[in-house]
Amino acid sequence: MSKLRVHLLGVLVLLTGLLTTTGAQPASALPDDLWFDPAAAATLTVQNGRFTDGLGREVVLRGYNVSGETKLKENNGLPFASVADAKKSATALRALGGGNSVRFLLSWAYAEPTRGQVNSAYLAAATDQIRAFLDAGIRVYPDFHQDLYSRWLFDSDSWYTGDGAPKWAVDLGDYPDEYCGICPFWGQNITSNAAVTQATYDFWHNEYGLQDAFLDTAQKTMTYVRQNLTATQFAGVVGFDPWNEPHAGTYDSGQTSRAWEKDVLWPFYVKFRARMDAAGWQAKPAFVEPNLFWNANIDFQKQEGGLLDSTLGSRYVFNTHFYDQKAISGVFMWGKAEDGQYVGDFGTVRDRATATGTTAIISEFGHPLSGSVSDKAPTVYKAMYQALDSRVKGANWWADPASSGPVLSGSQWQWDIYNGRHHELMNDNPNEVQTAGDAWNDEDLSAVRLDDSGKAVLRQDALMLDRVYPSATAGRSLAFTFEDRSRDGSTTLTWNPVPSSLPNVAQLVGSGQYALQVWRSDGSAEPTELHLPASFPNASTTVVSDLGTAFGPPAYTRTTPIATAAEPGGTGSRRLLLTAADTGTLHYALVTNGATAPSAAVLSAARSELSSWMASEFN
Repeated sequence: MSKLRVHLLGVLVLLTGLLTTTGAQPASALPDDLWFDPAAAATLTVQNGRFTDGLGREVVLRGYNVSGETKLKENNGLPFASVADAKKSATALRALGGGNSVRFLLSWAYAEPTRGQVNSAYLAAATDQIRAFLDAGIRVYPDFHQDLYSRWLFDSDSWYTGDGAPKWAVDLGDYPDEYCGICPFWGQNITSNAAVTQATYDFWHNEYGLQDAFLDTAQKTMTYVRQNLTATQFAGVVGFDPWNEPHAGTYDSGQTSRAWEKDVLWPFYVKFRARMDAAGWQAKPAFVEPNLFWNANIDFQKQEGGLLDSTLGSRYVFNTHFYDQKAISGVFMWGKAEDGQYVGDFGTVRDRATATGTTAIISEFGHPLSGSVSDKAPTVYKAMYQALDSRVKGANWWADPASSGPVLSGSQWQWDIYNGRHHELMNDNPNEVQTAGDAWNDEDLSAVRLDDSGKAVLRQDALMLDRVYPSATAGRSLAFTFEDRSRDGSTTLTWNPVPSSLPNVAQLVGSGQYALQVWRSDGSAEPTELHLPASFPNASTTVVSDLGTAFGPPAYTRTTPIATAAEPGGTGSRRLLLTAADTGTLHYALVTNGATAPSAAVLSAARSELSSWMASEFN
């Protein structure tokens, strides 16, 4: 959307509000909307390698996968047992987990249980649950999920199970009895289980018309969702992830992984893109994933890829996953993650997105929260979020902020309120009832659970999960960092201390959390927004910026450069609003919860230090 059109839309929204002040107020799209929020909530697009909202502001999507429950049969391929549970989960995800978006899992098996017949009851239930998130101010991108192709490939007494394709799709193939050999990790079935590899191969080569059937169901699903959401709700659906973690199964003779991406995977995405257009999703990007193993961090797993021969452009998003398989193995990485552990890996994601002409999202990342390697989880997660925020490690950030790069969007795996309370008959075996963890192949990665009273509670450190991040930047974000002070047991992890060359800034921050955002303005009257975690109550929030200073920032008005407000959706989550209606100017804002009633002198001195630092680092 052009900047002129954006501002005309903003003016129209403002005039509409002014013209109705003497009468009934127009209904807000969401609770807690401010004057610019309805225009901002227009369909998210990709422009100049960034997500942009209806006002042309850069957007960062942060949130979770909802959820691995979709892989299970107990709720018939839905993330939740009821809409009430979906609403409870959405409110908690926003208020406790700080998320503004979710990757919403769908099941082909339940969408098309009989060939050629879409299950409208399933689509209706899934759409109702999607609506619960949209009405809480949370953007959604659905994902037709699969792992190991299908549960119907696995014997009732198998050690493993899968999800994805319906039973009829498996029955068409004369697949061997599933067997993985010595496979301590379920993912080894991807390449070692002949039933999985042959069925996967058949899908990619459209044997029995399998791919055509899937595309037909995907189009009908997208059409149903669009037709059964209001226009405002549908605007909050940001795109679609066609296929989770694609892999060839087996390669043709002489075929490389790179050639498979070019000749097999990319044509599938082009077909899916056409189905999106036919379903009325023309303005929304396809969130396409490269070969699952393109960025594996164990050398013998790594396969060449990353959509190297495809130009994605603004109608696609470069969408990838990242798990530290070295850390998960318990063999290839003995210690814990350290400052900067993943900045190289996530920097590669940024570079691939730039090379393909689009933006990126890491739609799955995580680490086990129980088991033999769970002691690594606090440091692995901190390092992953650090790498989403910046491509410069903490120890170097203050000396090289200009290399920080774009802030990456990401969706943590996962947000499953039923964690530890499942009742899943694994492969329909009544003697294999799964209740612990995620109830799927012995995984346990959910950030949330329900306590005995039915209340959603976090299973991970809130200081790490509920983060400051630039949810919308009016202009161009140049650098960002957040020192969350999250904990590894009783140890507070500080990887990005304020340097001693900024003594007044260091005094303000103390032992508290802090974030620093640097951006260049674009003339917008609408503010830059930072999500404020629950650990940043107004009474202990300090902001130091070239726009001014504030301790306990006031409520937002159009004439208040530093202010706070509720985030749309009525969940109780909050945001910091920074208004700089100039063009091409460098701005910065430090926000911290470490100060206690700082003096005007300290605030002024900290501002002088940061201004000098800005001039030296961004001249």
